[in-house]
Formats: sequence, structure tokens, C-alpha cells
Amino acid sequence: MRVLHVGKFYPPYRGGMETHLQILAERLQRSVDVRVVVSSSTRSGARERINGIDVTRLATSVRIAGASVSYGLRRLMADTDAEIVHLHLPNPTAILAYLASGRRGPLIVTYHSDIVRQAILGAAFAPILHRFLSQCTAIIVGSPNYLESSSTLRRHKDRCHVIPFGIDLEPYACADIAAVAEIRQQYGPRLVLGVGRLVGYKGFSYLLDAMPSARCHLLIAGEGPLRGELERQSVRLGVADRVTWLGDVADVAPYYHAADLFVLSSVTRAEAFGLAQLEAMASGKPVVNTNLASGVPFVSRTGETGLTVPPRDAPALANAINRILDETELRVAMGNAARRRALECFGATTMVQRTLDLYRRVLNTNARSVT
Repeated sequence: MRVLHVGKFYPPYRGGMETHLQILAERLQRSVDVRVVVSSSTRSGARERINGIDVTRLATSVRIAGASVSYGLRRLMADTDAEIVHLHLPNPTAILAYLASGRRGPLIVTYHSDIVRQAILGAAFAPILHRFLSQCTAIIVGSPNYLESSSTLRRHKDRCHVIPFGIDLEPYACADIAAVAEIRQQYGPRLVLGVGRLVGYKGFSYLLDAMPSARCHLLIAGEGPLRGELERQSVRLGVADRVTWLGDVADVAPYYHAADLFVLSSVTRAEAFGLAQLEAMASGKPVVNTNLASGVPFVSRTGETGLTVPPRDAPALANAINRILDETELRVAMGNAARRRALECFGATTMVQRTLDLYRRVLNTNARSVT
């Protein structure tokens, strides 16, 4: 079986979609001939072999509304000998290239998110998106919550298949005891961890607003354009001595294990799933997340694996953090439940097997229709 995956970018470029694509491709290659094509983050293209995966990075010819446009993508999809083309959305330029390619045959989409941040452009693009989705053989959605809350997906529900995103859980199963001890010694007790790019939809400003009332030390792992603004906010709030900016961390696993809980403070549906929640849960940590109309509250369930609060509600964030930190038995029970849920529902092996099963059904159905 030959499958061509089309994404936006590919690691070492960091992002949730890119992480998912890499995990999926590397695991699928045990059963499938997988190739990946993405845009390069520069004007230069490249062909690489990364952990056994052939990755073509097409030169970025121009950028429109933050999206990379690579002129070679249409021809590549038209000429591919792949039995299945698998696109990862949102990616308007890939959609246009596919429609222009004239390709026929099984088409699968992983629908990571609606177009949220470019709302006006998203509305203008909607007729093209619906035309494209109507041609898809199958649409993979990461959670039932996102399927029900997306007005776009509801129009194509008969083509949708819920396959929760998964990660390699093993790196988070066991802690580096020495590294964990060093982190705790350096930052003290009642540690709370946040992980993510320092951008608006991650809601770190609301997490900082919670800090005057939250009795904890906050560690934030990640970089982004808002770092300077967020650091100044922590100073204005008088909590700079209880907030540590870790920057990009090569191995975040010890920080999950050193922390008492994890917070995902995102405020918009641009946070469609929250893979960092899975990393925290696999590490046995309870999660405080936000009640977004997305997959976020599906991943960590309030009252079971953590607590869910309204988005943009700093007092609710502070109360949830304090409750979990103050109630040891609750914290331990939620952490254990989080680990169980991660193992049962969100392992990469389960995700890949369900994707492979879908590929086989699609090819079998296509073969019958042809004959």
C-alpha cells in the first residue's frame, strides 16, 4: 500500500499538526509505503529521509495570510503513484493544489481544526472547502466533541470517522529520578507546568492573571512572540518571582514528572485537541483545562482526570489549581486516572491501527466500485 501524506510542515518544525504527522508516518511505515510532502519554511526546497520516511519539502514561493504556497505541489499530487492521498487540514493551499491536480482516487483527510484565526478568509474559502470535503472518501476527526461542534464537519458527517490523536506514551511512563529531583530542588514544592507556544490562543495571559491567587510556582515551557509581553505582565502582577520561563525544552518529560499538575489555559477553538495534555496524563499528572467547544475537554475529563474551567476565567483557574494542590488524595486519584485514560485511549499504536484499518476499508471499497 502506497500513501502520500500532505501536510503544512514537518519536524524539526514544531507544532501539534507536525508532531501528529511525524508520529503517524513513522508508525505507519511498518505496514505502508509512506511518503510525506510539505512546504519548506524557506524559499529553498529539499528531499530528506528522516527516520525512514521520505520527506519532500517544497520551496515556499510566496506566503499569503501566513500560509506557504508551493507551486510544485499541484504537479506532485497529479503525478503521484500513491494509492491513497492523505491531506492534513487546515491547509487551503494544499486543497487548491489538489483540486487543480485533477487527481482521482481515494482521498483521506485528517481534519485537525477549523480555520479559526483567519475568520474572514475562512468564510470566503468555505465554498471551496465544502467542495473539497465532498470529494473526500473519508474524514478523520480527533474527537467526537470537535465533530459535533464544527459547523463545517456537520455537513459531511457521513464521511467522518473519529480516531483520537495519540502519542508515543513510553517517554512519559518513567521519570529520570535525578532530573526530577533537581527540578524540584530548584523550584520548590507546589509546581504547576504549562507547555506551549507563547501565542494568544494558548491563554497564558489568563494563567498569569490567576497567579496572584494561585498558591504555586509556575513553570512555562515554550517560546513565542508574546514572551516579552507575558514577562512584563508577570512583573506588573507582582508574581515574577513565582513564574519561570523555561524556553524551548529539549526533553520536557522530567518537568511533567516534577510538576504536581499541568494547566492548559487555551481560550479558542484553535486549540483543537491539546497534545500536551496527553503528555501530562501519560506522566500521571492531573490536568486543569478549559471548556472549549473542541476536543480539549474530551481528552481530560473534569472530575476524573482533572478539572475543567471556563476559558478566560482567571479566578476559576486559580481555584482549580489550589484545589488540586491542596487535596492530596484527589490529586493522586486524578493523576492515576489520567495515566489510565492515556494508556487506554491515546496511545500511538491504537491511533495507527485504526488509521490502517480505515485505509484498508477505503481501498477494498474502491476496488469493488472499480470492478
